[in-house]
Amino acid sequence: MSVLIDPPAWPGPRGLLWSHLVSDSSVEELHAFAERLGVPARAFDRDHYDVPETVYERAVSLGAQPVSSRELLARLIASGLRRRKIRR
Repeated sequence: MSVLIDPPAWPGPRGLLWSHLVSDSSVEELHAFAERLGVPARAFDRDHYDVPETVYERAVSLGAQPVSSRELLARLIASGLRRRKIRR
């Protein structure tokens, strides 16, 4: 399993800091992990889940590998699973 999570550093709703949860092997693996973690499907955004700081430790205990935001993005791009937002 290669699910990655970066540190909760992104300001978001409810005054919480947020992390990104990704897989560097398959989107199916990512969805299955998010379901086990209890993250709702609505938190999925193109190629990652946004998860609040309140679930960070649980994600790591379930097997998510903590990495820097830079490493997370590099591994997501290298996997070919990166889905960039289309700018209009």
